[in-house]
Amino acid sequence: MAIEKILIANRGEIALRIHRAAHEMGIKTVAVHSTADEMAMHVRLADEAICIGPPPTRESYLNIPAIISAAEISHADAIHPGYGFLSENAKFADIVEAHDIAWIGPKPEHIRTMGDKVQAKKTAGELGLPLVPGSDGALDSPEEARKLAAEIGYPVLIKAASGGGGRGMQVVESEDQLEGLMQQASTEAAAAFGDPTVYMEKYLGNPRHIEFQVFGDGEGNAVHLGERDCSLQRRHQKVLEEAPSPVITEKQRSEMGDIIVKAMSDMGYRGAGTIEFLYEDGEFYFIEMNTRLQVEHPVTEAITGIDLVREQIRIAAGKPLSFTQDDVQLHGHAIECRINAEDPETFAPSPGKVTGYHPPGGMHVRVDSGLYHGYTVPPYYDSMIAKLIVYGSNRDKCMMRLRRSLEEYVIEGMKTTIPLHQALLDDPEFQAGDYTIKWLEQWLEKRQN
Repeated sequence: MAIEKILIANRGEIALRIHRAAHEMGIKTVAVHSTADEMAMHVRLADEAICIGPPPTRESYLNIPAIISAAEISHADAIHPGYGFLSENAKFADIVEAHDIAWIGPKPEHIRTMGDKVQAKKTAGELGLPLVPGSDGALDSPEEARKLAAEIGYPVLIKAASGGGGRGMQVVESEDQLEGLMQQASTEAAAAFGDPTVYMEKYLGNPRHIEFQVFGDGEGNAVHLGERDCSLQRRHQKVLEEAPSPVITEKQRSEMGDIIVKAMSDMGYRGAGTIEFLYEDGEFYFIEMNTRLQVEHPVTEAITGIDLVREQIRIAAGKPLSFTQDDVQLHGHAIECRINAEDPETFAPSPGKVTGYHPPGGMHVRVDSGLYHGYTVPPYYDSMIAKLIVYGSNRDKCMMRLRRSLEEYVIEGMKTTIPLHQALLDDPEFQAGDYTIKWLEQWLEKRQN
């Protein structure tokens, strides 16, 4: 099918990113927005804009009937959900397809399978992906948990089957803690996600977070586009990402890539996806799959030269992959800094009016942002206001270019995390690529003391 008009069911920089890709393909766009986003850049640039509700997300960006109505009114023949919001909502994908609108995303059944962490782990194991030792499924009783923990060895991790972001997650150091923390995780999971189901995994002490970008055509053909290192996290939220990882060898990348491509081919996966692993002592352990575009996709675009959003749109239109695995060549190094409207010391939100704005430029410098002079950042949504992506022929040159770009970046009228990224770049351990998922929080603690 030919896609002629895409409704963008999202906001902020990702909505602008989708609009740009669509217009470069000669496709018209429809921006849906809350009343708080009336002056957002993607709303101003889209061919059509439709207000779908007030600022609360449940009344606008999570309002499925309003979004479908907007698609029908505007005669959009495709919907791109971006990331977050409804991007991994299988019910929404089902409804979109039931209305004969192209869903720019994976098959609904794959979203459903990979959205349930217990089912995702089971499926990943069946597909041959390496797993963290743990329960085959949900934990039914403390007795079962005790027996399994004894086999795996403490410490173990109790995790919510639904959701993420660290909620419904407890580290258990010994048997006497197990029952109480299992109940606590279950209660947290029920409150946060409406599902009390929990499962168990071996707790890895100090791993890195490595993820592989994949693409499938839905017909059994799949490719991977290398890995990203997303280990720099605060409260389970990524702060800075880079590709390729400073610690993964070409041999490891090739071997793991082959396993992943076979798994995605066997699954018949469609569109963009990310397979996330914990990596420790040379071993990969599957943790989850994100059935959508990732915030950090630009670093992969920088080192491969492949437009991931364009490819998503092509596949949703029923076209084959535009490249083979042999076509995917990784060159140089890229780093993405997430710029948030937050106090860089306390991380308190700092929305407000942009009174001065000057993004950095120059060779291999990219800024994904909807900011402009005079725009007011609303207080209702995620605090990320920009992504600075820099490429260099190697990691050292990339860091030098990033340092220069951060010096140039001016955002006035609010506090931002630009100084945090500048401080990170000055740290010898970061410069050496010597960090894990625990490193950033320990580094922040040292700075505050």
